[in-house]
Parts: sequence; structure tokens; C-alpha cells
Amino acid sequence: MEIIINYISILGSFALAISGAITAMDKRFDPFGVFIIAFVTAVGGGTLRDMLINDRSVFWITQTSYIHFIIAGTICAIIFKSKLDHITKPLFIFDAIGLGLYTITGVQIGLEYGLAAVNCVILGTITGAFGGVLRDILVNEVPIIFKREVYATISILGAILYLTLNKLHFINPILQIVPVLFIIAMRLVVIRYNISLPSLYADERKKKGTTRE
Repeated sequence: MEIIINYISILGSFALAISGAITAMDKRFDPFGVFIIAFVTAVGGGTLRDMLINDRSVFWITQTSYIHFIIAGTICAIIFKSKLDHITKPLFIFDAIGLGLYTITGVQIGLEYGLAAVNCVILGTITGAFGGVLRDILVNEVPIIFKREVYATISILGAILYLTLNKLHFINPILQIVPVLFIIAMRLVVIRYNISLPSLYADERKKKGTTRE
């Protein structure tokens, strides 16, 4: 199980590093700044997760392979930036991949430490979404998770799906692949059709209704 978790987490770090690097380049950061944003995006959620669990070392300190893949993701983003620009919303695509992979990693680690289901869902959501929160804060933007976009909700649903499949005794690779693909697909659908959560503010609801008219 530990080896499988590591592989999934490494893939997630690579995808989120690309996401962070793209964001930094869009903000015209220098190469060092691009790497820092990529690094924080890739390890932010997992670092917080590991700090919340007793007797667990922060993953990227003890496993330097993550740093290598983050560097590789950053370099790929820099080299292929012009080609990525031709892809529709490349930031959201890699962000969705990272969200899916890291969410399931967080849930699996929670189960590994014998935590309750609700805590596993929380750990999964933190692992998947918190790196993006730090990324957006560092580039002076309101984090996606705090906007009306359906982001953390998808992570929560994916985590619940994983726990449900696990309870029904599904085995790998179905146990892992299905929730990951669910999160990625749902996130891309939300982006494609501009789906958002209901607003708490009357002026926004009114503006939305006027636009539809």
C-alpha cells in the first residue's frame, strides 16, 4: 500500500508543480519565483496533512524523489509553456489532475493511520486543495476554494467515493482509479460548463439573473 501511495503522490506533485509554474509565469515571475510557486503548490497540502498526523514525517523531507519530480514539472512547464497555451485552460487541467491524485493519497494515508472516515475525508481534501490555496495567496489572488467555484466539494465527494468503494471491498486498481478519474472528470465538467455554488449575496444572485435574461 505504501508504495502505491507514493507513486500516486509523486504523480500528483508533478501535475501540481506544472499548475503552480503556469500560474507564476502568467504573473511574470522570474525563474526562482516560478519554482517556489510550483514547489509550494505541489507540497503545501501534503505538508499540512503530515503535520496534523502524530509520528509522521513531512513526506518531501524524507523522500527527495518528490523534489526531483517537482523540478521536472517546473522545467516542463517552462519549456512547453507556448504549447500549453494552446490547450484550453491548461492550469485547470493540471490542477484537476493534482486534485484527484492528492485527494486519494490523503484518504489512503488517513486509513493507514486508522483514522475515522470523516477525518480521512478532511485529510484528503486538505492534501488535494491546500497547495492551491497557498499558490493563490502567494500570487495575490483569492484562493479558488474560497470562491463560488465547485472545488473542495468535488474533493470531498471523491474522498467519500473512495471510502465507499473500500467499504464494498473493491481492490486496486479500481479502488484508486475510479475516485481519481471521478474527481478529474467532475472538475473539468465544472470548468467546462461554469458550474458554481449558490451565492450568499443578493447582489450577485441578481446580477446572475440579469445576465441570463
